[in-house]
Amino acid sequence: MTTAPDPFEAIEQRGEADKKSAAQLQHEHEQEQSASLLGALVQKDQYLGETLRMDFRTVTVQVHDHQRRLVGGIPHLSYLVASRLQPWKKDAKWNWVEEDSSVLLLRVLGAAPTPSDMLDTIVRAEAARRAVGNETAHWDTKEYMDGYTRHQLSFAGLACEVVGTFYLGRKNDEDGGELELRFGTDINNFYPNKGLKVYKPVDDALRIIANFRDPSLTPDHALKNRTVRIGHVRYASTNRPMQGVDDVEVEIPPVDLLAQRTALFGMSRTGKSNTTKIIARAIYDLRRPKDPQDPPQRVGQIIFDYNGEYANENTQGSSDVEANALKNVWKEQGGTVNDVITYGMSKPTTDPDRRLLQINAFGNPPRDWSDPEKTAEDLDMLVVGKSILGDLLADDTAKYMKNFCEVDLSAPDNLKDASKQTRYRRAILMYRALLTRAGLTPPPTLATPDTRGMGRNGLFSSKLLDAMRASPDATKAAQYSVAADLLDVANVASLTWDKLSNALQTLAEFISSKDSGYTDFNTAYIQKSKTGEAWADQNVERLLEMFRYANGAKSVARLAPYHEPNNTRDFAQQIYEDLLQGNLVIVDQAGGEPSLNEAAARRVMWAIFKGNQREFISGNPPRDILVYVEEAHNLLPPSKEDDLKDVWVRTAKEGSKYRIGLVYATQEVSSIQKNILKNTANWFISHLNNTDETKELRKFYDFANFEDSILRAQNRGFLRVKMLSNPYINPVQIQRFLLDLPKTGTPAATTDEGDAGAVQ
Repeated sequence: MTTAPDPFEAIEQRGEADKKSAAQLQHEHEQEQSASLLGALVQKDQYLGETLRMDFRTVTVQVHDHQRRLVGGIPHLSYLVASRLQPWKKDAKWNWVEEDSSVLLLRVLGAAPTPSDMLDTIVRAEAARRAVGNETAHWDTKEYMDGYTRHQLSFAGLACEVVGTFYLGRKNDEDGGELELRFGTDINNFYPNKGLKVYKPVDDALRIIANFRDPSLTPDHALKNRTVRIGHVRYASTNRPMQGVDDVEVEIPPVDLLAQRTALFGMSRTGKSNTTKIIARAIYDLRRPKDPQDPPQRVGQIIFDYNGEYANENTQGSSDVEANALKNVWKEQGGTVNDVITYGMSKPTTDPDRRLLQINAFGNPPRDWSDPEKTAEDLDMLVVGKSILGDLLADDTAKYMKNFCEVDLSAPDNLKDASKQTRYRRAILMYRALLTRAGLTPPPTLATPDTRGMGRNGLFSSKLLDAMRASPDATKAAQYSVAADLLDVANVASLTWDKLSNALQTLAEFISSKDSGYTDFNTAYIQKSKTGEAWADQNVERLLEMFRYANGAKSVARLAPYHEPNNTRDFAQQIYEDLLQGNLVIVDQAGGEPSLNEAAARRVMWAIFKGNQREFISGNPPRDILVYVEEAHNLLPPSKEDDLKDVWVRTAKEGSKYRIGLVYATQEVSSIQKNILKNTANWFISHLNNTDETKELRKFYDFANFEDSILRAQNRGFLRVKMLSNPYINPVQIQRFLLDLPKTGTPAATTDEGDAGAVQ
């Protein structure tokens, strides 16, 4: 009797067959992906030699002169790849999870010894002796060396560093996900008796290597898939076409620069400024993406232009001054003049729209002294000016000057209290009088001083004035009496700033003298006071002390270049608002006094830092802002400085979470504060001429391998570049900055970066 087939078993068998078929299709698909991703790095016609010895850090490669010639030579520090994969073979099949399914990336460090070196040298020496005196034939020709010997002596060793391993993994580590190329900065195993074939990557293979980005190191950002071209691969100073690397473009991801620290080091005239222009232009161009699928992005950028080379047109780098000026970048793609805003201490005829780095140091007349918020808003520029003065006078060792720097003129919260308001208004009046004594012109709204306080009462009590008029010091009694009359609110209509400053000088002498009678007055005042406070609080005492010294007003006069009586806004806040709009701001510091430049930059940086910090604390994503500091040793704290509260140090350490990026350029690595260096993610290194600087550089990544090249190669624009998302250093010839401007003077769009050739 025949048993009927089980339908469920048949279904199960078909299911297993379908699974096997799907698995086979998946395997074949992954074979194709493996060949495409890993196989692209291994180029058959670029075969060079074999691995001879290796460990976890170094590899000795045996090469032959014939292969050297075929691949166009092997420059120092060039890339090589080593692998057992040979994807061009018809039967080439491999599983991407197998150990051999990987490609080692090597960097050539120099020659390596081989076992036959001693004997080889003896043979060469004998051939060279035989050739001595013959001017027409070299010792390696057939006259002196037979073919077999020449062939054997053509083998040599190359010492290579293991840069890392290219291998495959699934995107996001998802089961069944697409394969992607990954990179590890080491090797996970080696077999001393298992050879790898070595190739010199060129064209597409070298392009993959030079532009590889590790997804795990790439910040999650709307720009994470965008890249911009900065130049092409260059291995050595002797850069000959036969090497086959000049047409391999190098791109960097702008997202690596945002909220990160970026360093540009090198001697003058080696390409730092050109590189800065290339970077700034690339970030600016993000507002008009080439791919319509990419959303436009406006990133605020500010350049502290110490030498005025970005804010002004000049011939540095090109005779075409208009195309060489970064300030004209808005013309390249049909932008507007308001996209690029320049600031400076003066307004040149060539830049009539330049904004001035000035404030009204007197502030505005408060609308309501009893309202702390309105008072703080109206006196904002006065407080800013006092803060700038603090920076300008920070190095003065005089005790009275240090006391003055500690005076706090910010509005207190309890201004409705008559006593508190009177004390505060008195301090503001004295500070303004000190400014006029220093030669600063008050604004039209404050043409004359006002000694009236709350309820129109005088800011100087009648009992104080009576004490001055009744001073027992006969030698100064008349002087005290005149000053008392000037300070009397009854005479406010005839009071001028000059008269007030003279009266305050006398008041300062009255308070400081033991014989003036002030001590008795003050003792009685304290006894009757509800708070037990003296008539002159600490702020008033320190302000009056400035009137007693001739250098007091002279020192305050250093604020004059920052003062514009008709100004109504703080330049730092204006700049911050420009950056929030995604504009490019260039601060021209050329010709300015170093202390003024430093104070202005510090003021702007605090506005940026605190502004983005407020957004972060409020739970809002801060806007990306990129800060460039040219001649950074003039603004950033020196290497020996250890003030962790400095705004530059805080920006370096905390700027990432506040979305503030910092790009700093200078000649000396050792001149930069260590906390800033330690937090630097991106590096652009050109020629440095001494080992003191390269010794500092050796502390970071594997720049030690490039030390000799950095010391010797002086070619302009030849940089070694390490980016955040690229796990190794690339040697790059940076393209020359030159804007592609319309010939007619009418802004027009362009479709390329405007590469005018490499900087040589």
